Amino acid sequence: MSDVLSFGNPVFQQFALYSGLVIGKTLLMGPITSFFRLRHDTYSNEEDCKLSKDKALKPRFDDRTIERIRRCHQNDMENVIPFVLFGLFYVATEPYPEVASILFKTFAASRFLHTLCYMVPLPQPSRFVCFLTGAGVTGAMAFRVLMFSSL
Repeated sequence: MSDVLSFGNPVFQQFALYSGLVIGKTLLMGPITSFFRLRHDTYSNEEDCKLSKDKALKPRFDDRTIERIRRCHQNDMENVIPFVLFGLFYVATEPYPEVASILFKTFAASRFLHTLCYMVPLPQPSRFVCFLTGAGVTGAMAFRVLMFSSL
């Protein structure tokens, strides 16, 4: 059991890779938000407004692009964090490597597609299907963890 959460375990290797990808994507959303705030000269704090050439600028929360990016980022945090936490516990249950690999890849793909659907934006239910797919993966891992912990 001590080697389960090590890079000698192929399931953990896969988990680390796909978790790293979705965490990295989530971390990129902050700089993307900042880029669009600067580009659109739209800030959420008075002290940030002083970055603008227009010193009379006031905080705004109505820029459609920035708010869309922020909601996408929030959705990532609400879904990636549970995936990573349950994923660690899931790896500890020593699942079949093929099943685990499919789950990890499916979650990562669902989050990247969710972001694409959010940012383009694509018509619903495309974003909802991506969200539901990722939530289903996390739910499946949580179910296995809970079954193992009740033994």
